Amino acid sequence: MPGGHTEALSRCCAATLHRTATVHEGDGPVTVPRLPAREDAERELSRPEYHQHDPSLVHRALDWLWNRLGDLLRTAADAAPGGSVGLTVLAFVLVLLLLALRLRLGSLRARPTTGSAALFTDRLRSAAEHRAAAASHAGADRWNPAVQERMRALVRSLEERALLDPRPGRTADEATDEAAADLPELAGQLRAAARVFDEVTYADRPADPTDYALLRDLDNALLRTRPTPPASRTPTAPTPHGWAV
Repeated sequence: MPGGHTEALSRCCAATLHRTATVHEGDGPVTVPRLPAREDAERELSRPEYHQHDPSLVHRALDWLWNRLGDLLRTAADAAPGGSVGLTVLAFVLVLLLLALRLRLGSLRARPTTGSAALFTDRLRSAAEHRAAAASHAGADRWNPAVQERMRALVRSLEERALLDPRPGRTADEATDEAAADLPELAGQLRAAARVFDEVTYADRPADPTDYALLRDLDNALLRTRPTPPASRTPTAPTPHGWAV
């Protein structure tokens, strides 16, 4: 209420003077005690009609935060070389550094767990078909699909040679772990190849010629390897459905 507090104080003063004049009329000079006058003023100001237009608790909290932010910015401006202009320059430089860091690191997306999806996702194809597709992608500098197709060629070749049991839904990690059991001398390369495939396929990491060369060389090395599979392994013919290439 505009002027509410002033009006209240006027009323309190008038009431105090009236009470004093009534009680001491005809007497000499009277000194009004401060405590009763203050209590009268507090009672008057506590009445609801004087607080109808007070800001809400949220509004007061926001005002307090805004004031503290202003104090902080003023303090920073005083401390920064050049005052507010220097502070603006420092903020601009910080933004540029953050942008440069973002471009340098690439996607900040969290890398998913490796081997989270099946290796083969469409119709059954031979290792030779996957190798041909990989070579075509590599010739056009499409390194992501080139890496993926070469990994599929590698695993399909192991299945065709009965070094792995054909199994729908197998992941790259599962395939390389199983193959490493029979090919311990290539275990490190097999797991490295699976890691590259997972990062390119599921973590959106751009592949490059080095990644492709890793899988190509490993595929060729596996073709030259003639391990003896365990006698308990019985190859089964793959079905045309359910593969994850």
